[in-house]
Amino acid sequence: MKNCVSAWRLAALPVALAAAFTSLASAQSLKETVVTATRTEQNLVDLVADVSIVDRDTIEKSGAVGVADVLARLPGVEITRNGGPGNATSVFLRGAESRFTAVYIDGIRIDSQATGGAPWEQIPLSRIERIEVLRGPAAAVYGSDAIGGVIQLFTRKGEGKPAPTVGLGLGSRGTRTAEAGISGGFATSGEGSPVIDYALGISHERSDGFNARPIATANPDDDGYSRTSGNARVGLQIDARQRIEGTWLASNLNSQYDGSLTADDRNHNQLRTAGAAWLSKWTDRYATRVQLSESTTQYSTTPSVYLTETRLRNFLFQNEYRLGAHLFTAALERREDRLQNPTGTPAIDGERAQTGLALGYGYTAGPHSVQANLRRDHDSEFGGKTTGSAAYGYALTPQWRATVSAGNSFRAPTLYQRFSEYGKASLQPESGHNVEAGLRWTEGATSVGMVAYRNRVKNLIVFGGAGACASAFGCYDSVGRAEYKGVTLTANHSVAGVSLRGSIDVQDPRDLDSDHQLARRARRHAAFGADTRVAGWTVGAEVQLSARRFDNAANTAVLGGYGVANLYADTQVTRDLTLLARLNNLGDKSYQTARTYANEGRSLYVGLKWAPQ
Repeated sequence: MKNCVSAWRLAALPVALAAAFTSLASAQSLKETVVTATRTEQNLVDLVADVSIVDRDTIEKSGAVGVADVLARLPGVEITRNGGPGNATSVFLRGAESRFTAVYIDGIRIDSQATGGAPWEQIPLSRIERIEVLRGPAAAVYGSDAIGGVIQLFTRKGEGKPAPTVGLGLGSRGTRTAEAGISGGFATSGEGSPVIDYALGISHERSDGFNARPIATANPDDDGYSRTSGNARVGLQIDARQRIEGTWLASNLNSQYDGSLTADDRNHNQLRTAGAAWLSKWTDRYATRVQLSESTTQYSTTPSVYLTETRLRNFLFQNEYRLGAHLFTAALERREDRLQNPTGTPAIDGERAQTGLALGYGYTAGPHSVQANLRRDHDSEFGGKTTGSAAYGYALTPQWRATVSAGNSFRAPTLYQRFSEYGKASLQPESGHNVEAGLRWTEGATSVGMVAYRNRVKNLIVFGGAGACASAFGCYDSVGRAEYKGVTLTANHSVAGVSLRGSIDVQDPRDLDSDHQLARRARRHAAFGADTRVAGWTVGAEVQLSARRFDNAANTAVLGGYGVANLYADTQVTRDLTLLARLNNLGDKSYQTARTYANEGRSLYVGLKWAPQ
């Protein structure tokens, strides 16, 4: 482990230079469109935001068991997990707290009003078709929570003739996976009639797991998990200008954890999302979207009894008006949160609501790109909050493009932080101010990028000693200040039939009051990969590196740095059958992202996917 960290330190400078020839960001066509940056469809080449895209092919080759594991391969992203898959997972975007990232599935907001932030362990990766990651605050577009960024997850959308898929897989430690789905579209009667598109899927995965907490005071058994999930997405294209669509997703997760020496401790997780939307293109210039949605996340444990459930309801009325190179947007949004925590002391059954009005302006013409947003939110508990952002991009040459942006953001305290035994009703919203600048060079399949940022947060909610709350153990308080600053280097390059990719992050996530490094975040982390075609196979390798971190705010509990290498390969066995193999943690590295919790050692996974062409 020490050798790994030393090598990483010594390699920092030459590897940074080598970043000009590699990139982790998945191969992306600059003509590809994204929606996360402004909630409206935009060409990737016109963005002034820092965005990454992950498609289904990349997800399948990753061999990952969770969404967070896929995200960990992207620039600016770190994760921690308390044990194996199915246990508490955090995602740090540019070093920001996990609760500072707003997360959506098919446009439906998910969040936990108990822990704060998305319950990453509950999201079934098998049902996700595409991921968009926006690094940097976006509260002026999305409202509360988007201090560090936004992550949108999309399920499959059907089109064309029926396309069934069936997949089976086996892996180390008794891992088994199975999934099936069908997608397509058809006209309800003759030519020119309304078209129905659909995508349905179901999956099941389970693993015997490994000893996730190898310490003397924890149960030495293997900690496995099982998950069953399904989703449906149906749309009715009434005509060229009117569309109605609905989406639904459900996932049940049962996972083991070590909370005592002898008990079979288990987590029970449920995730449900449902939404309906009406999209109208009234004229060539004016379009609207009306969406109603609801998500629920439930977490319970046995044999120790604990139960918490968060329900989010959302209404969105979005308007777009295009006038040449100008795009004007206006959105009215209402969000209603409810937390039920009947096993707490005291029990919690609380609600709150936020109503927001967001205005946006975008302009793209010649070498110039401009994006400005302003939003006013009214919280039923805290009153009004105004956020804004402004960004500008300029094409210096056909290859070089520079961007600058600034914006502020906020996150309201969770209902648990206010009303649990550790809570204080007087907690104030956390607020951030971010500035960043980027430079990108692109020519053909080769690209190089650099983004420098600084995000300062005040009223940071921290857990401290006993005070003005019911618990003698400790209380939440909004007295902290933090700064997240750093530089992200990314690039893509192909040479002699080999595609190279990689990213390097040099950051300083810091508590400004204590001048300590924020817990569980490294000062440096990187990922590199390469793949090519050999005798009908796509073969590839990737490496993830992380410098040391600290497990506590005092910076006295050290988590050592690590390097993990993975290999993967796939081939078309027949026209309709694909074989995929994945070897993770090739060197069988022992490392921790949370103190006393192990990560999986060397593992092999082999899968078959049938998808008629």
